[in-house]
Amino acid sequence: MTCPELAAAARRVARRLPAGARVAISGTDETARLVHFLGADLAGCASLLVDPSWPDVEVVLEDARPDVLLDVDAPPGEDLGTEVPVGDESTWFSLPTTSGSTGRPTVLVRSRGSWLRSFAALGVPLDARDRVLIPGPLSSSLFLFGALHALHTGADVVLLGRWSAQRAAEAAREATAVHMVPAQLSALLAVLEHDPLLRADCALRLVVCGGAKVDPVLRERLAAVLPDCRLVEYYGSAEHSLIAVRHDARLLPVVDVEVTDGRLLVRSDLTCDGRLQRGEFVPGAPEETGDRAVQHPDGSLEVLGREGAVIDTGARLVAAETVESVLREVDGVLDVVVAATPHPRFGSLVTAVVEGDAPLPELRARARERLHPAERPHRWLVVDVLPRTSSGKSARAVIADRLSSGDPL
Repeated sequence: MTCPELAAAARRVARRLPAGARVAISGTDETARLVHFLGADLAGCASLLVDPSWPDVEVVLEDARPDVLLDVDAPPGEDLGTEVPVGDESTWFSLPTTSGSTGRPTVLVRSRGSWLRSFAALGVPLDARDRVLIPGPLSSSLFLFGALHALHTGADVVLLGRWSAQRAAEAAREATAVHMVPAQLSALLAVLEHDPLLRADCALRLVVCGGAKVDPVLRERLAAVLPDCRLVEYYGSAEHSLIAVRHDARLLPVVDVEVTDGRLLVRSDLTCDGRLQRGEFVPGAPEETGDRAVQHPDGSLEVLGREGAVIDTGARLVAAETVESVLREVDGVLDVVVAATPHPRFGSLVTAVVEGDAPLPELRARARERLHPAERPHRWLVVDVLPRTSSGKSARAVIADRLSSGDPL
């Protein structure tokens, strides 16, 4: 659908909603979900996009306590004649959830203004000539942000709904930009590397990456496969929205940041207004990001990873993301998660769970070459596909739980 078509359809939805309600949107048609989200926004409603893959969907709904349950696959409801638009920049429009990659999702409350300011802070030039590919579900803040940013600039949106590297490569024949996480970029490049026709037809001129750090090897692959494609990387979270953006070699903060004892703190007007707990609004967003970081003299940030992603081997504290960054350099590694396997004597064993077809001897050799002995994985698992959240990020909490329990990945 073009922007004018979306706008007309959204107005029809808005007339059927009570102004200012709290809405939960479910259904299988991703385009219809976007239309209903936009319609709810016009009516001044705050919407939760329900993800059927959530293992604890009832818990999320219990926190959100929506006034209206809206199934986009069902026949439209009664026309209430609601006059639109309703509200202003301070109006709540979205009830996003944290990704759940490290635990249970939290229902947040976000105002229109926080994302309008975030769009400006991103600094990505798009216009009505662009077609923006959104290769994951809108229930993920990362993909919803990408879709709304595109519509805000007047660009058309292409929705995949469910991630598929092959379908993304085919859609990139017409899409000029894409929002995705690094693991998806790696998988997309793998398709293009093995299919010269798709590679030649690829129209992408811009890749916007969030959700995790883009390592140097992935940057080099993108430059080799699509030399005319620009990469913009941003660092942020569902709670804080954008924190820093990399347009060149430096990751520069777009809000006030402070690094204290290695912990990254944020003060920003881009954050969510608060969260919902059993239907009650709890105001405020935490200053702490939960990440470790270094701020360099030129003001740029180096994000080292989650404070909790540290493995105690008994002899040394090992930063999981340091090990992951080294292993991603090996050809054939699509993604990797390093976590702890409990051990009765040593406390924890460093365990590498690798997605891809990289030979194990090459992985071991790279670990010996680049890592301290205590950082080298003692246990290696190779899987076809890592457990993932709906946004495409690796589900660290799920992987850690399965390693601890002995359940298969």
